[in-house]
Amino acid sequence: MSAMSDVIEIPAASDAQSRAAGRRTDLRSRGEPALWSLGGALAVGITMILGFLALVFSNGIATFIPKPLMVITTTEGKLVAGEPFRSETYKPAAEDLAKATPEWQARIKAADGYADRTLYRVGNFDLYGEDFVWVPDFTIAKSEQPKNLIFVERMEWGPFIGTIAKFNIDGTERAFTSLDDTAFQKTHDESRARARDTQKIERGEIGEINHRLESERLALRKIELGAGRNSAAYKTAQESFTALSADMQKRYEVLAADVVRLRDINARNTLTLVDVGGQEKVIDFSMLVRAYAANDLSFMGKLGVYFSRWGEFLGSEPREANTEGGVFPAIFGTAAMTLLMVVVVAPFGVITALYLREYAKQGRLVSFVRISVNNLAGVPSIVYGVFGLGFFAYVLGGSIDALLYPERLPNPTFGTGGLMWSALTLALLTVPVVIVATEEALAAVPRSMREGSLACGASKWQTIKHIVLPRAMPGIMTGVILAMARGAGEVAPLMLVGVVKLAPELPVDGIFPFVHLERSFMHLGFHIFDVGFQSRNAEAGKPMVFVTTVLLIALVTTVNATAIIVRSRLKKRFAGSQF
Repeated sequence: MSAMSDVIEIPAASDAQSRAAGRRTDLRSRGEPALWSLGGALAVGITMILGFLALVFSNGIATFIPKPLMVITTTEGKLVAGEPFRSETYKPAAEDLAKATPEWQARIKAADGYADRTLYRVGNFDLYGEDFVWVPDFTIAKSEQPKNLIFVERMEWGPFIGTIAKFNIDGTERAFTSLDDTAFQKTHDESRARARDTQKIERGEIGEINHRLESERLALRKIELGAGRNSAAYKTAQESFTALSADMQKRYEVLAADVVRLRDINARNTLTLVDVGGQEKVIDFSMLVRAYAANDLSFMGKLGVYFSRWGEFLGSEPREANTEGGVFPAIFGTAAMTLLMVVVVAPFGVITALYLREYAKQGRLVSFVRISVNNLAGVPSIVYGVFGLGFFAYVLGGSIDALLYPERLPNPTFGTGGLMWSALTLALLTVPVVIVATEEALAAVPRSMREGSLACGASKWQTIKHIVLPRAMPGIMTGVILAMARGAGEVAPLMLVGVVKLAPELPVDGIFPFVHLERSFMHLGFHIFDVGFQSRNAEAGKPMVFVTTVLLIALVTTVNATAIIVRSRLKKRFAGSQF
């Protein structure tokens, strides 16, 4: 038999048989079906994050762009002047719809009874008693954009929309011609400078006098509590306090006279505002923040207004119930609290992790401690706020007041919310993150490095200090970064242990001891909550909510980026040192 006769021929399968075999093949044998679900979940998550950031940034960045001013004449002859804020579709009431023209009634009926309306920011709250007005489209008889309409931002009562009829300089009346008038601009600049000087005198020099008098009064009270009113030390201190009070009173009278003089000068420089209905409002030049003809602005003019508003937002204090002005105290308070929290949480978390990983004998007790630390990470943040208020403020702070500041009682110094207690509360909140991250970083250091160091004669601490910790530092920095990100965005605990709606006095100033950790402070997260939910007008606060959110995200990103850069440099430093 030939070799070819030994070959067994296998008949080829028909196409129908091949398709049947393919249908019987298990789906799991065709690859990784989980890949699509995992990739899809990742894509959905990234899309949600990008969508949220796009929403926040698009609204926040556009907040300070000057908008055109519209003058609407309704079918009833009413004039409405303002910025178009937003539009929506709604179902008008029957009595409102009856006022529409037959043509509009037919259009609304064809749209199943729905119509469009626009919300206009009319300002002039001191005249109208409202900031916003809804104008249905079917009530508009005429819409125009006058070139002479001016948007006036004021220190009080919000914006004014209208025209400037005239202005007075030292009691001399002048007709208003243009915002570029040299006399107008010069008077405005000088009035604002005098207003700043007035504030500087009141908060700076007069504030220093009050602080010194209060310090001396408390010192006298302390002597009274210690030695009694009949002691020689008390009588000497009382005589010194009386002499100081007389001297401070003379200085106060001089400064108060300067304040009155500056305010009298500003009172002689006024401008008369007129709304579209003819109502007049007279204000001091010192109350004018900025004014611009919104419908007559060039591109460079719009840029000037836009960046001017950003400068005010970043460098000044809030006004008008936090819906206008700046957020500098909140920026400072957020940064100070976050940095103080990191100073506390980083060493405490690292030391705890070092003990649990390197020194503690592994057993049930250590396992119980690790489980407790992990459980602490899931405790609601408001619980930490209650603990911080009860333990730090009332117990620890009250004890400090009783020991060190008895003369100030019953007014608390450290026995109430403040910057230090807020930082310690958030340190407790975030320390589990640092402990867990540090333990993982220490466990990732190869055991051979420890053994090699010990074999060369190094002690356990020397091994940890020079071998283990430097190589675990990138992982430790990861934990610190996560702690900073969470701590900077927390609001609920801070509402109980120190954050306030308005705190013009910063925790750091020029008055001894210069750093005042007992003071309350402002926070960007609480500022967002306050403006968004506690404002008298939610619509007026909405732009500030978005722009403050943008700022908070930028602040957290900047702090995290700095820590990430430090971490990457540490990684590069020890990249080739493992064996």
